[in-house]
Amino acid sequence: MHEKFVISPSGPLKGSVEIGGSKNAVLPVLAAAILVENSVIHNAPRLSDVEHMCQLLESLGAKTGWDGASLKVDSRGINCQEAAYEWVGKLRASFLVMGPLLARFGTAKVSLPGGCAIGTRPIDLHLKGMAALGAEVEHCQGYVKVSAKKLTGAKVYLDFPSVGATENIMMAAALAQGQTILENCAVEPEIVDLANYLNAAGADIRGAGTDTIKINGATALRNIEHTVIPDRIEAGTFMVAAAITHGDILLTNVMADHVKPVIAKLKEAQVQVQELDEGIRVSHGRGAETIAADIKTLPYPGFPTDMQAQFMALMAVARGTSIITETVFENRFMQVGELKRMGADIKIESRSAVTEGVSQLAGAQVTASDLRAGAALTLAALCAKGDTEIGGIHHIDRGYYGLEVQLNKLGAKIQRISN
Repeated sequence: MHEKFVISPSGPLKGSVEIGGSKNAVLPVLAAAILVENSVIHNAPRLSDVEHMCQLLESLGAKTGWDGASLKVDSRGINCQEAAYEWVGKLRASFLVMGPLLARFGTAKVSLPGGCAIGTRPIDLHLKGMAALGAEVEHCQGYVKVSAKKLTGAKVYLDFPSVGATENIMMAAALAQGQTILENCAVEPEIVDLANYLNAAGADIRGAGTDTIKINGATALRNIEHTVIPDRIEAGTFMVAAAITHGDILLTNVMADHVKPVIAKLKEAQVQVQELDEGIRVSHGRGAETIAADIKTLPYPGFPTDMQAQFMALMAVARGTSIITETVFENRFMQVGELKRMGADIKIESRSAVTEGVSQLAGAQVTASDLRAGAALTLAALCAKGDTEIGGIHHIDRGYYGLEVQLNKLGAKIQRISN
């Protein structure tokens, strides 16, 4: 069944919205649950990607189940070390089961990963880390197999601060013998959240959130309850929703430190952002003017690549010319063609998109090519003249739970239609 959004102009969005748990934090925590007999994960977002990760764990022999917003994982029954293409092809984060399976069973066979088609995201750094810990790496018919009689701590230098490689190696090293020192690692909040989960279960991981992480291998991990951090990309998306509709939205359950680069750029665009005790308030009065601001995506704590498309939608209706440079993924301007169908003036020059703000976007039939492109088109439709139909919204469901429901509560006019 295919579904689409039909979005009518909304006027200013107003009200409050509670930000859900982080998609990019809960997925590695679910992979790490392989190392723990029983986990209860609170504030888990009920996204299609999370459901797919649970199905992958169940295919390995685990049991998963929801209790409200909490997700329970019983990994005692895992008896399979092969993550098949059927599941791994649906989301890239599935590749993260390699490290935990290797640490627990001494072997793992994982299909090459899928996910959004936003560019090449090589797994060589993951495999480099596994090899450094003593694993033998084999490639066979679309799968990667790693095996080791014993994992031993080592010094691993990542050529690029890859989030996934940092997480995968950290999980494998959690049960390795001796100390692992991981250098030039990613510093994203989601990595800190994963380390907090593992440490609460009995691991010894220090330095998460810096470029050097030291892991002293534990012999076993214990049962754990863990609360996932709020989703900084969902928060950023609603912040842009307030700005693009000249609205006034209070975001609760949000960590201001995690969205600093988005706050900085919104302020540069002359959008009002207030950090309050109860959350973050973003307001942009009906007569307020949005000013063009340049952005350059970078690994955390730089401007997140996952917010580039949404910010481009805002810049499409800002006064002046903005230059948006994408340095993380080479194929992450897939929303440009669809925004141009809505009247945006955007020219791609190598890894930059030169956006000349227009006074008004127009509703059109468009298609979401990936998760964040879908969010950008939704935001653009909120301020466009006339109705917009957005196809491919299954991409949006991968990272936002009931996005149209939340936006409608703020005053949007969005229908989800099956066709």
